[in-house]
Amino acid sequence: MHFEIRKQERNSTRAQDPLAKSDAQCLLLDARYPTGSRLRASEGRLVPCVYDGPMFSYVRSCAASIAVVALYSFAASIGAQPTQNKVGIEVFRPHFRSVLEHHGIVGGGFALVHDKAPAETLVFGEMASDSHRPIDTASAYNWASITKTMTAIAILQLRDRGKLSLDDPAVRYIPELREVHDPFGSIDAITIRHLLTHSAGFRNPTWPWDCDDSKNCDWQPFEPAKWSQVAAMLPYTHIAFAPGTRWSYSNLGYVFLGQIIERLSGDDFEVYIDKNILKPLGMTESYFDRAPYFLESHVSASYLRAGANLTPQPFNFDTGITTSNSGLKAPVTDMAKYARFLIGEPGNSLYEVVLKRSSLEEAWTGVLPVAEPGQPATAYTAGANGTPPMMGLGFFILNSKGHRYIYHDGDQGGFSSELLIDPADHCASVLIVNTTDTGAPPATPELHPQSNTEPDAKTDLRQQLRTILIQQVFPTAK
Repeated sequence: MHFEIRKQERNSTRAQDPLAKSDAQCLLLDARYPTGSRLRASEGRLVPCVYDGPMFSYVRSCAASIAVVALYSFAASIGAQPTQNKVGIEVFRPHFRSVLEHHGIVGGGFALVHDKAPAETLVFGEMASDSHRPIDTASAYNWASITKTMTAIAILQLRDRGKLSLDDPAVRYIPELREVHDPFGSIDAITIRHLLTHSAGFRNPTWPWDCDDSKNCDWQPFEPAKWSQVAAMLPYTHIAFAPGTRWSYSNLGYVFLGQIIERLSGDDFEVYIDKNILKPLGMTESYFDRAPYFLESHVSASYLRAGANLTPQPFNFDTGITTSNSGLKAPVTDMAKYARFLIGEPGNSLYEVVLKRSSLEEAWTGVLPVAEPGQPATAYTAGANGTPPMMGLGFFILNSKGHRYIYHDGDQGGFSSELLIDPADHCASVLIVNTTDTGAPPATPELHPQSNTEPDAKTDLRQQLRTILIQQVFPTAK
């Protein structure tokens, strides 16, 4: 081992690489990796080990002996207790990197959870293309529509506590809905269950977006900031099909669910979720909309990519009144805690307080097929072997070769994400990237910042990585 580095060289190395390790850190690393450089597994890059300090020679000689013992002890422990997570993460690592590189992704993260084993994480690329600051496990992303799963859990919490019935008319809690035009009958026919399952007949976007000049739409709000703005549009809103007869994704429906949560609980939506989901699960670095001051430095930028054209999206943005369908911000480490709650842990009473297992299973029961007639399959609607997924209460259900998987995707402001759960084998993953690949360059010369951003259905990287997870990664946990 070559550790003879003069002080001037040591200082130069540290100046060039802020991740260079101190004496104490290097000694610990030497016990595990007896080499002159260290592989930072989360980024797939070599991190130099730089020793300094007046007692370096003495410490080195002691460390050499200790390292041999520690190395064999470590190797023995690994050999005795291999974890399925480590096997799975190594299977996934090359696919994760190659797929993100292929799609021109600026940065992203991934976490794999199985039973009680520690979560394994991967990170890729940069938080911002201009600063070149590397992504790490503390980087915070907008998880977009995965927020809807927490909204659904909150509704079930209120149901389990006797505050509502899923078959209650939504208009009972939101009288403003009487302004909606329903050509199929009374608005009273639309229930909370219809809103949860995207079968109420409301439009997809929260706002009837209109832009005459795609090069200059910055004057439009990113999302409606107030409930009064959404309410003002209700007289211009119509029901597209008879409630309960088919599926059609609706962000607006989840805005209504957020209003029900607020009006029944007396809390703002964000406060309710923080009190009843985030805090109990220990998700201390998760928040809604703009970052708290102490986490601002961890916020990832986001982009739309169309061919070689990379367009920055609003940074550290506020999702306004649409928080209940897309406002969650969190690092992958916090989302791994959420995934662990979802796969469950027998005897964990705190998990039962957040939501009873029987209620989760109810949410994961498909009630109608997920399909948009005449539209290509997306990450949301793509099934296995030509069979469409099913819609549950805020979650999607996918069956592949007789095995059930639960999932939800998210797309907003350049972020694309996926939560994937294998309940039977107690395995789950979370995936997110800060760049939405929209496919071929558009006819217009540039893209403007926008809220509802979805990848091109034919090139969505999540569908490719989902197949790898189901076929190659999750089976290692069995």
